Amino acid sequence: MAKIGLIRCEKNEKRCPLTGCLQSMKNTTQAFARYADAELVGVFTCRCPGEGVVELSKILKSKGAEVIHWCTCTFARQENGKWVAGGGFCDSVDTILNRISQEAEITCVKGTAHLPEGYQPKVFE
Repeated sequence: MAKIGLIRCEKNEKRCPLTGCLQSMKNTTQAFARYADAELVGVFTCRCPGEGVVELSKILKSKGAEVIHWCTCTFARQENGKWVAGGGFCDSVDTILNRISQEAEITCVKGTAHLPEGYQPKVFE
């Protein structure tokens, strides 16, 4: 069973209770399709511009997280009822995920639920 940490964006924390992300994790669909089973270890919120996110990731790792998923809303947006790549809440998501994977020494996956059509979750190791 994969032990998952989630990190969301502060720009969406008051509008989204992570329902789609948590359902995708429970059903191992979307960005979680790579796991047979998944268990949530914890959730943190990233504060712009990624302040303290490596430390938050280290805490998730210390609580048992084996991989950290970064919510889709950080790099994609809704347009006409569909999720499309680009225009998400964070312009620095790739830089932040590279930094976390290197400094916290934990695998990061860019995406959770609502993946844009044709998007394959990018893995940072």
